[in-house]
Amino acid sequence: MPLDPSRTFVPIRIAVLTVSDTRTTADDRSGDALAARITAAGHTVAERGLTTDDADGIEAVLRRWIADPTVDAVISTGGTGITGRDLTPEAFRRVLEKEIPGFGELFRMLSYAKIGTSTIQSRALGGVSGGTYLFALPGSPGAVRDAWDDILVHQFDSRHVPCNLVDLMPRLEEHRRGTGC
Repeated sequence: MPLDPSRTFVPIRIAVLTVSDTRTTADDRSGDALAARITAAGHTVAERGLTTDDADGIEAVLRRWIADPTVDAVISTGGTGITGRDLTPEAFRRVLEKEIPGFGELFRMLSYAKIGTSTIQSRALGGVSGGTYLFALPGSPGAVRDAWDDILVHQFDSRHVPCNLVDLMPRLEEHRRGTGC
């Protein structure tokens, strides 16, 4: 992906949430992989959390981080499948102001090249709420690699051209100031 070397890198603060009924902090390989990638890219892991597959619990964590001015983005891993306990997208949609449909579409396109038609079982999504970016990833290290390495690392790099999500951050809440989008 093209980077403009004349632009300055701007690190952002990203909270990482693992959603799982079976993982603990000791065996959270997806959360660990994501946190390592965030740090390696020059960003800060603002906070890490782990919650069960419970929509109310997920929503509560999201609302807390959205309200926290030290969190620029939240990336979750887990709970995006289609089983009865996979409730991450439902919780995200409770708080989203704007969805970024292209994220899920691109993620599934990239995933198709690696896992074929099994990608239809992923409900990965992205959006914005309260000036905070929100991304929900499947709960496997491979999915974290695909989403971060192929999409998010570029969009969270202020040097990425022709455009990136970091450049838009100051404008995410224009509607609250009455200036329009």
